[in-house]
Amino acid sequence: MLRDVDFALEPGSAVGLVGANGSGKSTLLKILTRVMYPSAGSVAVRGRIGALIEVRAGIHPELTGRENAFLYGSLLGLTRRDVAARLDAIVEFAGLRDAIDRQVKFYSSGMHMRLGFSVAAFLQPDVLLVDEVLAVGDATFQQRCLDRMREVLAEGTTLVLVSHDLASVEAMCRRGLWLADGVLRADGPAREVLTAYRRSLEFAAEERRHDTGPLRVGHVDAAGADGQVPATLAPLLLTVRLDSERAVAGRLYLGLSEGSPSPTVLVSTYVELRSGPSTVCSTIDALPLPRGRYTLWIGMVERDRRRYVLPWHPAASFDVVGPDLDPAPQAVVRPAPVLVRVAWDGDGVL
Repeated sequence: MLRDVDFALEPGSAVGLVGANGSGKSTLLKILTRVMYPSAGSVAVRGRIGALIEVRAGIHPELTGRENAFLYGSLLGLTRRDVAARLDAIVEFAGLRDAIDRQVKFYSSGMHMRLGFSVAAFLQPDVLLVDEVLAVGDATFQQRCLDRMREVLAEGTTLVLVSHDLASVEAMCRRGLWLADGVLRADGPAREVLTAYRRSLEFAAEERRHDTGPLRVGHVDAAGADGQVPATLAPLLLTVRLDSERAVAGRLYLGLSEGSPSPTVLVSTYVELRSGPSTVCSTIDALPLPRGRYTLWIGMVERDRRRYVLPWHPAASFDVVGPDLDPAPQAVVRPAPVLVRVAWDGDGVL
């Protein structure tokens, strides 16, 4: 249930809508598309709305891909001539030239999603709403979708993007909205909102720390040179104290991320731990992370039994000082997550 959600979007703006499952993101999109209506308050949307909220939303399985394109266009208020003028681009983008006259009920989920996105994005809506359904496609098609969304933004379309891929949201959107339990928790520049959301994920993960099993994390420390605050492209020393109920051997994993379980940097090594306390140290010579707050994740898989003796979980948080990442150009799908030292040479290099 949404409560006290209040915001306005300008034509041609791009906003990323983030939040945990059940926070109200899909409900908000359905209200914007008028599939649902609020029990209190009001919503005003001007112009045609193109929506891709669910893989099968707006697509009739008994109709062919071609017939669905014309049906969707008529729902947007377009004439058959308008749809026919864009049909070749829709088919080419979706990669369905050999299947466009086949009934959609015989499409795979990926084909279904490609058709839905192509129709929604190429019929020039004034407002385009895109939910997490892009996760169905492969990496190449996801990039093409993001490129197409940039094109419609340049044409003046307003974009609302819902995704758990925070890097894509940051690359696409200048503004962010964070929903939590139906309440608008944050509204502002995308990077600031995403940072606050990542920290909430970090806090929630730390509350679920794993204190059961044969192996426990006693103390964790992340420090820069001479015990200083970790810095970009400077040495980082990770010190982990482990308490084991028995002797155990296996591969220990350490990961660094901006709060999510998927690490930007991952290192691992084989260890043989005795019963009792043990200390493991890892040194990264040149930390490739830009300025920000990061989470150290840890896990261990036993060598013989090939099972986790220490489940993958966050163990500590730390700050990194240094420069921000260079802003990514519009042609890049998402900003690079790390900084590296690089030397340039050759004709024309300044």
